[in-house]
Amino acid sequence: MAEQLTYKDAGVNIDAGNYSVKLIKDSVRATYRPEVLGDLGGFGGLFALNSGKYQEPVLVSGTDGVGTKLRLAFLLNKHDTIGQDAVAMCVNDILVQGAEPLFFLDYLAVGQLDPEQVAAVVKGVAGACQESGCALIGGETAEMAGFYPVGEYDIAGFCVGVVEKSQIITSARVQEGDVLLGLPSSGVHSNGYSLVRKIVFEKQGLKGDEYIEELGKTIGEELLTPTRLYPKTCLPLVQNFDIHGMAHITGGGFYDNIPRTLPEDMAVEIDANAWAMPPIFRLLQQWGNVDWHEMYRTFNMGVGMVIITSPEEAEQIKAYLGKQGETVYTIGRVVRGQHDVTIKGGVFDA
Repeated sequence: MAEQLTYKDAGVNIDAGNYSVKLIKDSVRATYRPEVLGDLGGFGGLFALNSGKYQEPVLVSGTDGVGTKLRLAFLLNKHDTIGQDAVAMCVNDILVQGAEPLFFLDYLAVGQLDPEQVAAVVKGVAGACQESGCALIGGETAEMAGFYPVGEYDIAGFCVGVVEKSQIITSARVQEGDVLLGLPSSGVHSNGYSLVRKIVFEKQGLKGDEYIEELGKTIGEELLTPTRLYPKTCLPLVQNFDIHGMAHITGGGFYDNIPRTLPEDMAVEIDANAWAMPPIFRLLQQWGNVDWHEMYRTFNMGVGMVIITSPEEAEQIKAYLGKQGETVYTIGRVVRGQHDVTIKGGVFDA
């Protein structure tokens, strides 16, 4: 009798997939907002927009992945924080246009389905959704035998938010003399990890478990610190202050991201002395002998979100955030120019 093959023989375990769903159900349900209809397991996620809350609601969408930071998760076998990175990269992006994140979907592709590993990743996604105020209403876990190595995976996220049409933040609001406020990052976030890995693991020969005195933790712990979620801090600012522009400092650093929120005839001047650069960035620069311009074009250097507003509003925002226990820096100003960024002070004056 000829051998009878099953899907499991080809590397896809449907039972493991069903068990993964069972493990994550409670985490996913904990993210639901009142607008969510139905439950886990449908072919599509249903979300009833509260149209009475808005006069002219505009949906804002974003998608992103985690990039090669995943290599750190594989190396250290730690998967409970990477989901926050996937959420943060999306919700922070739509936030800069003034949008409140409503719902999120994730796509997880694995080489071989490990239910506990999947549950750890998705619980990280769910926790970040809760903190950001958005519902995790769907997703896909694809077991792709032979495509990804066993134990490895890729994750991408998709977020939809809403903003009142009259309150959309665009470059048209930015004016000469405006002030740039910076909110601290939680570390390297999720950009530049191809360079990070080349410096740390190839050039320095580190393994990930080495304790680094300047960091107060292992290099692996530092580099796996999840991307900060900014909605809870920034949405009240969008709703209560006159925000002229916002920039999420991701890939491209200061030089590529800040101009995205500027009119063509405006530029910004940044004072690098305005905040204390976290030690990880100085270590990366020294270990890799990286030019400082390259550092500020690749990494957030300790500032993950930039807010542009008038000098008067800036002082009010700083007072408001101070009462919330938040740290905020005045890092620069808007000037007439060629749609570019000039950084002065600190290492640039050395």
